[in-house]
Amino acid sequence: MLVRMNLARIVIVDSHDEKASLIVLQEVDGERRFPILIGLNEAYAIDRRTHGRPVPRPMTHDLIERIIGDLNGKIDQIVINDLRDQTFFAKLVIRTNGKVIEIDSRPSDALAIAAGTDTPVYVDERVLDELQKSTGEL
Repeated sequence: MLVRMNLARIVIVDSHDEKASLIVLQEVDGERRFPILIGLNEAYAIDRRTHGRPVPRPMTHDLIERIIGDLNGKIDQIVINDLRDQTFFAKLVIRTNGKVIEIDSRPSDALAIAAGTDTPVYVDERVLDELQKSTGEL
């Protein structure tokens, strides 16, 4: 079963001594939430695209979104579908020409590509169960 989530928070720490970033996903119809550590570039891309800040030339995530659109595709949803060895796995679900294509992705890249759009984000219930087992909380 898939659980609908929202991007609740982006945390970017970019100081001389420390460079870290994470996103927090929160269940739409519930209380569960959890962080995902992500790269600094992806955090900046998600933040920029979420807030609609334009850039003079397309960045990588902008380019991918344009390619999908120019090929008559639409990002249907993002699904975080697995957690292995403390690493999250996701897929971009794209509709194009009457077909559904699933593309393996890091969650941060999938979210950066879909940021600023109405693309729904889901997490497989198994991932939430695994998180709760490993951390004792959600």
